[in-house]
Amino acid sequence: MENIESEQTPFAAVTAQTSKIQRQYQALLDQSTPFVLYRWIGTAAFLAVFFLRILLAQGWYIVAYALGIYLLNLFLAFLQPKFDPSNDLLDNEMEDGSAGGLPTKQDEEFRPFIRRLPEFKFWHEATRAVVIAFTCSWFEIFNVPVFWPVLVMYWIILFVLTMRKQIQHMIKYRYVPFSLGKARYGKSSTS
Repeated sequence: MENIESEQTPFAAVTAQTSKIQRQYQALLDQSTPFVLYRWIGTAAFLAVFFLRILLAQGWYIVAYALGIYLLNLFLAFLQPKFDPSNDLLDNEMEDGSAGGLPTKQDEEFRPFIRRLPEFKFWHEATRAVVIAFTCSWFEIFNVPVFWPVLVMYWIILFVLTMRKQIQHMIKYRYVPFSLGKARYGKSSTS
């Protein structure tokens, strides 16, 4: 008796193994979802190992810079609302033909803060970026000679300017992307 699997083509066998690995990877991600703090501690530890590698090897600064820019981009997407109020305002003005302002508190409806990039996707993309950057730091082709203090200063300036713009946007449209300091409603334990 012959196995049915022995009649598979090589492409079908590779596809079956790939889908099996993808399912196992997705199951691992699903199991890690509730452990937010541990996920971020693991990513921070791996990021520290990456920066230690960069410092000890005295190279691959352009890889570290690219990682920093990408992580900054992810962080900004994490802070921004999915539906930008400034775009909504422009859309309403174009539809009405009037240049009206934001709604007042009496007639505005409650809209919860929905992130443009959810926390889990932010963590997953950041961790994947650190893994790719760490892998690139082992190949000499990515070791482009650059004067690293210029990259560090440019990244700091870019960070300050983009965060200032984001904070001004948050103040202008009155939204807070974090739940720190917000009222929590739940069971009150009275003894």
